[in-house]
Amino acid sequence: MTEGAHHHRATLKQQNKSFKSRHASKGALKDRAKGKIARDSPKAGSNAGVTAAQNRLNRRNHAKQTQTKKRSEIVSANRLFNGIDGAPRIVTVVPLCPDISSRSIVASIAASLDVSAEDCPENGIWRMRADRFKTSLQFRTLPYRSFYATLDACKVADYVIFAISSTVEVDDWADTLLRSLQSQGLPEVVTVVSPDSELDPKQRTGVLKSLLSFVQYFVPSQSRVYDLHIPSDQLNALRAVSEGKPSDVRWRDGRSWVLSEKTEWEEGILKVTGVLRGASFSANRLMHVPNFGDFQVSKIFSAPLPKPQRGNGATMDVEPALISEPDPEDADSLVSSNDPEDLENEQTWPTEDEMSGAQEAAEDPSIPDAMPGTTPKAVKKIPKGMSEYQAAWIVEESDEEDDENNVSGADNDNTEDDEEMEEMVDMPVEDTTEMESERHVAFKDLDLEEEAEQLEKWRNRKREEEDDTAFPDEIDTPADVAARERFARYRGMRSFRTSPWDPYENLPRDYARIFQFEDFKRTERMVRRRAEQVPNSVEPGTRVTIHLKDVPQEAAQATGLSVFSLFQHEHKVTALNFTVQRNTEYDGSVRSKDPLILCVGPRRLAVNPQYSQHTRGGGKGTNNVHKYERYLRHGVTSVATVYGPVTYGHQSCTLLREGKDPQAPSLVAYGSFLNTDTTRVIAKRIILSGHPFKVHKKTATIRYMFFNSEDIHYFKPIQLYTKYGRVGHIKESLGTHGYFKAYFDGPINQMDTVCMSLYKRVYPKWSSLARQANHQDANEDVMMED
Repeated sequence: MTEGAHHHRATLKQQNKSFKSRHASKGALKDRAKGKIARDSPKAGSNAGVTAAQNRLNRRNHAKQTQTKKRSEIVSANRLFNGIDGAPRIVTVVPLCPDISSRSIVASIAASLDVSAEDCPENGIWRMRADRFKTSLQFRTLPYRSFYATLDACKVADYVIFAISSTVEVDDWADTLLRSLQSQGLPEVVTVVSPDSELDPKQRTGVLKSLLSFVQYFVPSQSRVYDLHIPSDQLNALRAVSEGKPSDVRWRDGRSWVLSEKTEWEEGILKVTGVLRGASFSANRLMHVPNFGDFQVSKIFSAPLPKPQRGNGATMDVEPALISEPDPEDADSLVSSNDPEDLENEQTWPTEDEMSGAQEAAEDPSIPDAMPGTTPKAVKKIPKGMSEYQAAWIVEESDEEDDENNVSGADNDNTEDDEEMEEMVDMPVEDTTEMESERHVAFKDLDLEEEAEQLEKWRNRKREEEDDTAFPDEIDTPADVAARERFARYRGMRSFRTSPWDPYENLPRDYARIFQFEDFKRTERMVRRRAEQVPNSVEPGTRVTIHLKDVPQEAAQATGLSVFSLFQHEHKVTALNFTVQRNTEYDGSVRSKDPLILCVGPRRLAVNPQYSQHTRGGGKGTNNVHKYERYLRHGVTSVATVYGPVTYGHQSCTLLREGKDPQAPSLVAYGSFLNTDTTRVIAKRIILSGHPFKVHKKTATIRYMFFNSEDIHYFKPIQLYTKYGRVGHIKESLGTHGYFKAYFDGPINQMDTVCMSLYKRVYPKWSSLARQANHQDANEDVMMED
């Protein structure tokens, strides 16, 4: 053995050719010829460590600036409520059970500071100073079962107190109220157990846990329920509404509002005194008063509280000073329509003198009757190229729903009436007086409620909705009316998503009255930016008296009146589109054009919405055509379209349906504002169906779709399709009874159904301001009905 290890020669001794770096490659030469410059890596070079450290320092600095900004916002928000002259925190007390008094809730909370609440009303506003927390509170008390007043009070509140009973369960009315408030948007919520209800100390823990579980279903942020039977919980409930910054409601961003502490009316001027909240307010903008509409501001005065004098404890009144007045050149007008004829020919209600003069003229025997043929007839617009006979068959907009009903249904009703008449005729006549008495008993009028119930059962809208679900948009072609006349306003479309449809074609008169935005998002940004830069605006936290012009005197009698500011152009009317979903707890039928109450932002409107399909992702195809929906169904997101005033921001919406009790509406649907697209085409579809009479491979003889050869030639260019997926067209008419030969792209089945889709554009209805009676009047009406 040798000292060194023995090594065998390697079998692979391949040596690759070294790269010749002195010559540039072809790719490098091409890049250089194009003028491209190679980018250096950011990590290359000697300054890589310095750049990374600088980036870390920049990120830390940015995070510190963000933190400082958030802290300054919280401090500025709390500064609004600090001090004796600070703005009071608005606390709305909502009783959810009939055995709860909102006044007793306020009295229990005030007792934790040894403050008497004897002058606190059951329905009104009461202010309390909380010196321990260096703030003041303004309680808005509400009676039980005051639905719309509760919605309005929660719109201006910083905190909402839900009062629950430990012995009485929450009923359906309170459940609907909670769902409506959840859809509207809630500020900070505090839940308490009423001291009026008895609570066993042994069962206290289990009851509070059960109530907390119930409240968390509607307000998941709730962590505890305060028991007002215990003094410590009374103080903790007061601390919850007296400390910290209240959460913001999204739809109130950029808006101002005032909860009226004092309301006066003098010669059409409504004087609203209260603390301005929200954003800064300009006198050039309009203000909305719930139940009464939008009004202009005439003047804004300061309204400081009386200052206490030193020594004697007396107070000294401070004279109000004029703060702001509207600029005539920049002030918003109350013109909501774009039609000049509506401004010139504004319709007014006739006076008593005009009514009496018209009645005397009608009763005057000296005035002769009109000669036959001299009375002017209603002028009906006839489409171009159509005769008067054809125009007579055009169905008006109000009767457009008739094409959904089966013609045979009316015949069946008439047949039943004829059978009843034949039974009455065949009755033996024994005594005329006795028969008359029997007839009188048989045809006795029913009660209004019973008559309404029977009428609703007779209509049976539930069955109509089920039929529309099973056979969507299918109707029977009338045999006694020509289809080309009955469906004159319908058209065929080869592709629902791509076929062209002019959105400005044959528009109704209402479209000339609404406003259209070239770029709605850009307009909103410009309006909000301008609102922040308006000079001589009133800052939030200022106690002011706002004078509103031309307000009805009834507004001064409202309890807890609140007013909201509007952005520029928010009084103008346009087409509003909302994405809505059905409430899962509502089982009634919801049809397009049914009258509903729309709650959006500070407004409440009476609307008849049109429903249409909502495209996923917000797309609208190449032609912006969307299918009309006859019903609002469960589990489907639809678009509700109405004519209404412009609204900005991410507004939530709620659709309510009123019943016998105006203070107990049903929650139908909820959603959010989509856009103001006036070019959105809502196309109503009808499907004419036919039966394959004879089939030979790709050719078939179809019947029952039409009943004369003229209709076949009229609808011949429109494409046919079957329920099994075949596509074809009409080849020729056979005979005179509506049979025709059709050719398809493949063999069809004898059990298949041949269809033809027709479309026409439908338009939304004009909305109006919803006016609800106050709580006392509504309760009196309900008691009188009972």
